[in-house]
Formats: sequence, structure tokens, C-alpha cells
Amino acid sequence: MSLSVTSSELKEGLKKLLKTIPSSRHNKWLKRSLKVIVKIIERDEIDRLEWKILSGTLRDLEKGFRVFSNYKDVRKVTIFGSARAPVDSPEYQLAQEFAREVTKLGFMVLTGAGGGIMEAGNRGATSSYSFGLNVKLPFEQSANPFIADDPKLINFRYFFTRKLFFLKETDAIVLFPGGFGTQDEAFETITLCQTGRQPLVPLILMDKPGGDYWHEWHNYLHKHLLGRGYVDEDDLRMYHITDNVQTACDIIQQFYRVYHSSRYVKDLFVIRLNYELTDEQIELLNEHFSDLLLSGKIERGVPKKVKDKKVNLPHIVLHLQSKKFSRLYQMINMINSFSCENAPYCLPQYR
Repeated sequence: MSLSVTSSELKEGLKKLLKTIPSSRHNKWLKRSLKVIVKIIERDEIDRLEWKILSGTLRDLEKGFRVFSNYKDVRKVTIFGSARAPVDSPEYQLAQEFAREVTKLGFMVLTGAGGGIMEAGNRGATSSYSFGLNVKLPFEQSANPFIADDPKLINFRYFFTRKLFFLKETDAIVLFPGGFGTQDEAFETITLCQTGRQPLVPLILMDKPGGDYWHEWHNYLHKHLLGRGYVDEDDLRMYHITDNVQTACDIIQQFYRVYHSSRYVKDLFVIRLNYELTDEQIELLNEHFSDLLLSGKIERGVPKKVKDKKVNLPHIVLHLQSKKFSRLYQMINMINSFSCENAPYCLPQYR
């Protein structure tokens, strides 16, 4: 298509293209995507570098969508940490042990496919139960031997598309000690959880036995962020610090004991559950978490006209205040503490 065509010709071409595509429930989003491309084409000033960024981003997204499409129904854990951790270091050994144990619980593991903690994660989980999300760098990094040549290794061009899939596909995030990259991942993950841009997942900061890496990091947040009013106390309660593999696994299991998943439906925050709550339990939630509500009460049931592929699961709904996502973690903890018949632990395989 020539860049000199008129706007009306572009729109007419778009209509013809849409008519050739089989009808599906996703046509609305396809139409929106194609309209964005048309708008970009209409801009004569877009240069070669911008086209490279656009095409590189789309290629990254296509690869990620394609690889993960066969594993949508499997819960996964993202492991972040230093690429420089030696094989004989306590951190490497701990990451390998954690990955091995969490896969026994039915989870798969996501790592950055590099060395150090990433290699330990792929090694512990084995290539059968792990993914590698590699990124092309001028001086590093090639994929570690425990995920190299595996079809679940994805080579991304950009950090931001790579990070998107780390967070989009995960059901838990475990951070081990590391450098700038790990710190970036820690702060961005917590920011996204705090602002509601990341679905609710357990956040675990793991250190070697007796280590103080994450405790000192937490002390820094407490002194310089909380102490100056830049964050709320609830924000520092979203994550757990531990040096024990079993504790980390228990935290992840417990998080999905009764809670299943959540999402927004227009202005309603919808929480899916593995088990129905009693009237008394619903009342307890309203009693302890009324501060979360913009209006109304926490109620049972699926909103009318809501299309939910998990409609067979019990739901509770609420009008959630903005800036209350940190506090929401505490409500999930209470929900998971409720006594439910035949629910000592729940590890549903379906997202």
C-alpha cells in the first residue's frame, strides 16, 4: 500500500480487509489494532527507527503469544535474580531447590534464561517445566544450557516486551538478590501491584539462610519512603521476606487456597473463588474491609450481563476505591484463612 493514499482509501481498504476475516468475538479488538496501524501510516513524518521499533515490538508480542498459548491453563511462577550468582553460591542453590520444589506442586517456572539465579531456576525446574525469556544484549546474554534450544525459549528484542510476559503470564513472583536489573524488577513489580496494573499474585523476596539483602532493602523503604510519606504502610505489607524454600511454597499455596483470580468488569472489582463463602464470612469481610469500598457492600454473585469464562466459580464483587490495592492483599489473606469444607489447599490448574 502506498504511503500517498488518502485517508478515505485507507479506511476503505481496512473495511475490505475486515470482511475477509472470519467473524469472531475478537473482531472488535482486531479492528482497533488495524485502525492504529492506519493512523501510523497516515503520519508522513514517522521515520525508519520508529518503524523498526513498531515491527520489533509486534514480533516480540507474536512470539510470546504463540509460545504461551499452549500453557494458558497452567499456573506459573516468575523467578528474578542476579545473572552473576556463582553456581556454588547459597543463592544459586536456594533458587535451584525452590524451582524444583514448586514444580512438584504443579507450577511451571519462568526465568530470564541467563546465568546465575536464572540458570538455577531452569535447572531446578528442568526444561520440561520451565520457560526462558531471553533478551538480546550487545555483551550478554546467551541462554543457559538448561533451557537453550528448548521450544519454550523466547528471544525478545526489547526489555519492556519481555517484562510484559513475565508479569502477564505469572501467578507468583519470587525475587532473589541481584543487581540493577533485579532492583528494577522488584520496584516495577511492586509499583504495578500497588496501582492495580498487575493482577493480585503472591510476592516473595528470598535470601540465603541468615541473609540480610532483602531485610536491608525493606529497612530502606521503611525509612526513606514510608518515613517521608511517599508510600503507605499497607504498601510494605504486599510482599513476604523469607530464606526458606518450604515457607515460600506454603505462601504460594495458601494464596490460592480459596482465592482464584480477579479482574475489573467496568466499575466492579470481581473476585473469583475456589469455594463459596458463607453469609457470616461475607459479613466479616464487610466488617473489616469497609474502607476498601467506594460505595455499597461486598456481595456474592456474578454481575448481570457479565461474560466470564469462569462463571462456574463462586464470585464476590465490590466497588473498589482507587489506591486501595495494597490493602486488598490483606482481604485476600483473610479470605484464604476462612474455613472451607474440603479446602486445606487448592492448586487449581486453570487460570
